[in-house]
Amino acid sequence: MAQIKPFNAVFYNESKLGDWSSLVCPPYDVISPKQQDYYYCLSPYNFIHILLRKDTPGENKYQRCGVIFRSWLKAKALVQSEKPAVYFYSQQYVIRGEKKVRLGFIALLRLGDKGSAVFGHENTRSKAREDRLKMLKKTNANLSPIFVVFKDKKRLIQRVFEQHILGRPPFIDVVDKDKIRHLLWSIEDPSILEFIQSGMRREDVFIADGHHRYEVSCAYRDEMRNKLKDKFSEDASFNYTLSYFTSTDHRGLSILPIHRLLKLDKGPEINDFLRCLKKYFDVERIKDKGRFFFLLEKSGFSEHVIGMYKDKNYWLLRLKNVRILDKAMSDKPKEYRSLDVSILNQLVFRDILGLSPEDKEILKYSPNPEEFIEEADSNPGAIAFFLNPVKIEDIVAVALKGDKMPPKSTYFYPKVLSGLVIHKHEAV
Repeated sequence: MAQIKPFNAVFYNESKLGDWSSLVCPPYDVISPKQQDYYYCLSPYNFIHILLRKDTPGENKYQRCGVIFRSWLKAKALVQSEKPAVYFYSQQYVIRGEKKVRLGFIALLRLGDKGSAVFGHENTRSKAREDRLKMLKKTNANLSPIFVVFKDKKRLIQRVFEQHILGRPPFIDVVDKDKIRHLLWSIEDPSILEFIQSGMRREDVFIADGHHRYEVSCAYRDEMRNKLKDKFSEDASFNYTLSYFTSTDHRGLSILPIHRLLKLDKGPEINDFLRCLKKYFDVERIKDKGRFFFLLEKSGFSEHVIGMYKDKNYWLLRLKNVRILDKAMSDKPKEYRSLDVSILNQLVFRDILGLSPEDKEILKYSPNPEEFIEEADSNPGAIAFFLNPVKIEDIVAVALKGDKMPPKSTYFYPKVLSGLVIHKHEAV
């Protein structure tokens, strides 16, 4: 089960630097080059200067990030709390016209060994792991939390909020550039901390975002243990990683689909492609964009359906029979086979087009469908594919089976801001 503990967080010195909105940024893995430029110019103390530093000729950017981190600590731009705490976190946001609030908390999660159950659902890439491991070693810190969910059947989060947070002013209150309001409270009371820790001991946790960071923390822990031999403490900080915890309750948890843009120098002739698709799918052309996305979402509640856009035309691809999946993906469990992204990858990309769905040179990913419609219109060889969001129940089911979902299957919204609280590992 999950083992968590409070920690002495490092955070910005608001009295010295002022407005939090100029200091924080999104997680490193969702920042585009254009956004990187934006945050770079926002403030010389924006967290992007450590989290995702630009490549500069003749500079080791990882070493430079470590130098910057330590210099900010020395200059008191960053300060460390005197008491260990768990940080309660509220995010207020609007999605599709609906106001939502997601509640959770930030604490340290013991890495998966000795009875600590942490389930992942995505495969990771070696290049991204190497990047984050270099950063961890040079800064000796978890710069941003991984994002984990748990079932919270005892309503732990809601009870803590109602009994100990409601009515208290937060110590961080910031609205980001996407108009999402982030509020953070420090919980230092030992009795409340014990209540949270004991409640989490009954929970399994599932990684939603941050699989690379989690695996990197495990690798760092193993290196430190090998270095120290039998002299390390079980409570040493490298046995833990910075984590954000929230409930699987759909009322505050939003999961967006990640769409695909297939970019080929010369795409398939559309009529031939449609004939091939009809082997597996009932194909319906939809003229109106609004109706297309309405039907895509509505149909997704009762059947497997994929949206497609090419040459200013929209199509719905409805799977003819689920038994097709049993044959096409016989080596995968039912929970994996039933994912729309698995169906797209296997039947369309692999079987019909003979392409690898892991080929980053020909596939682009985004939760924004309008972006891919525009790109498909400007590129004759491009085809956009649209998916419905993966359900949290499917994520949990795949993880419990010990399997992994295809890369870029989920987009949890909103993201947890980087630069709110940092976990600095103890010196050894």
